[in-house]
Amino acid sequence: MSNWDLMMPGMGLTAIGLAGVVISYAGIAHTFIDGMHALTGLTMFIGLIFLATGILDGGVSTSNRAKATALVVVSISLGFGMFAFTMNTSNYTVTLAGLLMAIAFPAIIIAYLSMKHPNYVKPIGAIVGMASATGIIMWLAFGVVSPDSYIIPQVQIEEPEEDITPAGPIFAIEILEGSAQEGKPDYKPDVAIVTQGYTVEWTNVDSVAHTVTSTEDFGETFDSSLMSAGDVFTLDTTNLEVGEYEYLCIVHPWMTSTLIIEAPKEPEKVMIPQGAAIPDDGQIYYDPQVINVKVGSVIAWDNVDNTVHTVTSGKAPTDVDGVFDSEMMLAGDVYEFKFTEAGSYDYYCTFHPWMVGTVNVE
Repeated sequence: MSNWDLMMPGMGLTAIGLAGVVISYAGIAHTFIDGMHALTGLTMFIGLIFLATGILDGGVSTSNRAKATALVVVSISLGFGMFAFTMNTSNYTVTLAGLLMAIAFPAIIIAYLSMKHPNYVKPIGAIVGMASATGIIMWLAFGVVSPDSYIIPQVQIEEPEEDITPAGPIFAIEILEGSAQEGKPDYKPDVAIVTQGYTVEWTNVDSVAHTVTSTEDFGETFDSSLMSAGDVFTLDTTNLEVGEYEYLCIVHPWMTSTLIIEAPKEPEKVMIPQGAAIPDDGQIYYDPQVINVKVGSVIAWDNVDNTVHTVTSGKAPTDVDGVFDSEMMLAGDVYEFKFTEAGSYDYYCTFHPWMVGTVNVE
């Protein structure tokens, strides 16, 4: 009878290891699981050793318990094995299969001989050892002298880094501190309404790693990979279709949010007219001084005066609140800002604090 003390852990470890290899190499898992590749492969090899030893220790069992267990394990192995070799996207499938056969066949032969014909173990072992050593030496030798010299380091020509300055205006989203805890606020804003052509910029202000991964297609549309604390991920929305895109953190899948891409709109115009720098009765400083818009609207301030001005949110003369700030606008400059949250926003010119205006967002 077979040794079930060895066969049971052997079967379990083999099935678990094979499942892990498939999940890792087939592209089902994402970046955070990549470190499991070596571990799952090692687990599978250990399981195979236990399994082979258990079978050879007393012959193959024919009991109903052995048959049922073997049927389950074989079914699992065949299922994952078929997926591994037919439906995955890895370039290393053939290499992995070759390694498995190169290790399994000699191991099975030597294990069988050690149990049934121990007098042949030494010569067969010596032959297998010499064959393996010869194969390794030949592989290394051909790698050095062949035209495809994969062992000799190739000279890497450093190309100048491309300028990755965002193409459009920035829409900022934060991954909040403490968002890894389920139920806590995660992305701010939770629903981001972004005009097509803007660049969305996610900043991880949390102390642990997160991702920004499109939900519907498992990261095909956009995927930040792992973002450590302080990392920034940018997404140019120029080529994204108008519509809603749900996304999540694959490390903490309860962290979900929505990115809404809307068609570009003509901005609402506010003029900074001639003479706005001079405090005078009846002088218009921002035209219109009070403007009412909807959430998601863009306002464009156009400086048609002949001197510098700013459009700075807050209360004059010095109470800057940091919501928006054009900084210095020379004559002819235009400053745009998109209002994504309802509220009343006062603003003024830091050079000429008598210049005040208000934006009401509904």
